Amino acid sequence: MHIFKPVRLILENGTVFHGQSFGAPKGTSGEVVFSTAMVGYPESLTDPSYEGQILIFTYPLIGNYGVPAQSETNGISDFFESDRIHVRGLIVQDYCDDYSHWNGKRSLGDWLREEDVPGISGIDTRMLTKVLREKGSMLGKIVFDREDEAGDDDPEKENLVAKVSCKEVIEYGEGKKTVVLIDCGVKLHIVRELLTQQLRLIRVPWDYDFSTIDYDGLVISNGPGNPDHCGITVEHIRNALQQDRPVFGICMGNQLLAKAAGADTYKLKYGHRSHNQPVRKVGTHTCFITAQNHGYAVDESRLGAEWEPYFVNMNDGTNEGIRHKTKPFFSVQFHPEATGGPTDTRFFFEDFVKML
Repeated sequence: MHIFKPVRLILENGTVFHGQSFGAPKGTSGEVVFSTAMVGYPESLTDPSYEGQILIFTYPLIGNYGVPAQSETNGISDFFESDRIHVRGLIVQDYCDDYSHWNGKRSLGDWLREEDVPGISGIDTRMLTKVLREKGSMLGKIVFDREDEAGDDDPEKENLVAKVSCKEVIEYGEGKKTVVLIDCGVKLHIVRELLTQQLRLIRVPWDYDFSTIDYDGLVISNGPGNPDHCGITVEHIRNALQQDRPVFGICMGNQLLAKAAGADTYKLKYGHRSHNQPVRKVGTHTCFITAQNHGYAVDESRLGAEWEPYFVNMNDGTNEGIRHKTKPFFSVQFHPEATGGPTDTRFFFEDFVKML
């Protein structure tokens, strides 16, 4: 039986929260962020966009439906967004070890311990989230016995995209149309959604020069951290924009496409990480409910004259997508492929294929 050891979460402003360990008994450090989703913890924990972060789930009960088994179809995981857990630590209020679900094969605690990731329960996540909303995302560390056992790593200083991107070219499918997917830390359900469109998909590393590939369209994936670390990717995208082949950016893909179009990006106070973010199509009254996970946003004020904002966040007015006025280039800041959240915007994959 697992022993729930006392453990602390220490924020960079000195605030301390006490809880019990239900994951790996090890210290760690990273950027502390929160997600307001009610479900989807297997997807969130394996999302490469959370690389380098300690994740808080604000929904009070976590673990009640367990974790599915590891299985693959055509080399792609059936239930996860990547091949491993990417968060550095997990914070919850009430952890349920006695799970119940037709697809559950192990507990969340067992999974965390297998992947050597610490987890804390018994934390007042409501109060912790209020601290982060007031102060903004902060560095923090999970500590068991000694405060110096965990470092003070700042993941923002690392090129996290290079850590999570594929290391070599990977091909999927045998469709008549060929799409290049720039892997900046792609969620596997983006791959699944593209393959349902009967495409030949070529997944390339984040810094790969894909100009030598004969392709029909380009998809730029999500990814973790600061988009400023991806200057070489922006240059490759800028070169691709000299042609008329369709371009579709998702999450960080929106930021990288915007930078290629002349805009800047900036860090949000505490980011958008939830499953119910309302976005409005600019110039209309059409609104969608979306799933999101990012800490940076596009400053659309420096977009070139041939570009325009596509969507806007109805909560805080930040940019949620851009598009070219005459060419088939567009991007969204949210996740149209989300499985743990709303499916309002999956039609974007079909729209992209029609452009091909």
